[in-house]
Amino acid sequence: MGFLQEFKAFALKGNVMDMAVGVIIGGAFGKIVTSLVNDVIMPPIGLLVGGVDFTDLKVTLKQPVLDAAGEVLNPAVTWNYGAFLQQVVDFTLLAFCVFMMVKVMNQLIKKREEPAPAPAPAPEPEPTAEEKLLTEIRDLLKEKK
Repeated sequence: MGFLQEFKAFALKGNVMDMAVGVIIGGAFGKIVTSLVNDVIMPPIGLLVGGVDFTDLKVTLKQPVLDAAGEVLNPAVTWNYGAFLQQVVDFTLLAFCVFMMVKVMNQLIKKREEPAPAPAPAPEPEPTAEEKLLTEIRDLLKEKK
């Protein structure tokens, strides 16, 4: 089998196509979750903590070098640990939101897959008058033998 034919067989397998669809849907879903965290969840949290923005937290390792006019020749060297903390907070909130959505989806799937309870068996119907009469005749014939 030639290289191109082999590649074509690989690329057109269902798994590869499913993965491509998953990546595209995942990218769009990621934007929704990011918007949920940034636009819906973070504003109230920011309000609760007094508008603290971790990205401003840093330690200056080396002061900037300025010329006589006050212009920066060499910028300051800083350790921006606040940006890292903000990313950790964002990740934690994002992971929690995804966890909650997956949990809800699993519950919905579980409800859909649960089999309906089996109906109670119907009671056996009473024998008809004919059946009762035939039973009596049968019993009488057995007694004669």
